[in-house]
Amino acid sequence: MELLRDADIDPAPLAGKRVAVLGFGNQGRAQALNLNDSGIDIVVGLRRGSQSEAGARGAGLEVAELADAVTGADLVMMLAPDEVLGSLYRTIEPQLREGAALGFSHGLAVHFGMIAPRFDLDVFLVAPKGPGTALRSLFIDCKGMVALWAVAQDATGQAKALALAYGRAIGCGRAGLMASSFAEECEADLFNEGAVVWGAVPEILIAGFDVLVEAGVAPEIAYMECIGELKLIADLIEARGIAGMREAISNTAELGAALGGPRVVDDHVRTRMREVLDEVRSGRFARVLSEEAARDYPRLKTARARAQALAVERALLSLKS
Repeated sequence: MELLRDADIDPAPLAGKRVAVLGFGNQGRAQALNLNDSGIDIVVGLRRGSQSEAGARGAGLEVAELADAVTGADLVMMLAPDEVLGSLYRTIEPQLREGAALGFSHGLAVHFGMIAPRFDLDVFLVAPKGPGTALRSLFIDCKGMVALWAVAQDATGQAKALALAYGRAIGCGRAGLMASSFAEECEADLFNEGAVVWGAVPEILIAGFDVLVEAGVAPEIAYMECIGELKLIADLIEARGIAGMREAISNTAELGAALGGPRVVDDHVRTRMREVLDEVRSGRFARVLSEEAARDYPRLKTARARAQALAVERALLSLKS
């Protein structure tokens, strides 16, 4: 699959454009700062009384209330949490000028119908494949983060060019921009979050820690064995791939992996993963997300409390003390 880099991308479609970044959280903060450093005319749009206002102003960025930020903007980036984007769009739609562009960094709200963009708007996606903190730190180090791009609506004929120019301006062209679609980006990302890196991997780490401690291993030792080495393997895989990672470890470790890994991640696990993907593609997860937000996030509050009470968290504190 082709990766487009800075040299392949014309920055002109974004030159002289006014960009309103709505939200100043995980992606909003990073993208706003990267755009500002790239010389783009930006304003951060926030609701009245937002706790993010002080941070945005402190970073030297122009801040305005939502309606004022959107009025006259050539591009409006929808970088607030997914579950509020539907109501946010309905709030700002009257202020969107004809022929403006609407940008996203996740396909959920458009793909699952939380937003039905006005017919005259360009609608595109630039989705950095990592958290905003990393997007910002890489940019500062003159590096970049791979991103996916897609166009859902091309009202002016310039949506693709604008999307690529935007990806270049936030630093993703340094690493590469890869073509996708709103559906593909959204479904793959939600699957990964639920079934792989953000969902399954932490649970495997916790389970491994618990098994060792139950068997009499000191919590600090169990932590270092099951969790402390995670970054080492991640760095090896990033640099060399999975096969290359196996070549870089001892024969003992490689044999243990060959014998133990398939017993833990077996057909039962793959069946559960397919169930997660089905929930994503059917829209069930998107509905649960909306319901969770409407009820003030009871499941998330329970999950956060559980995480804070884990024995593995106490082991980490012990190692740091």
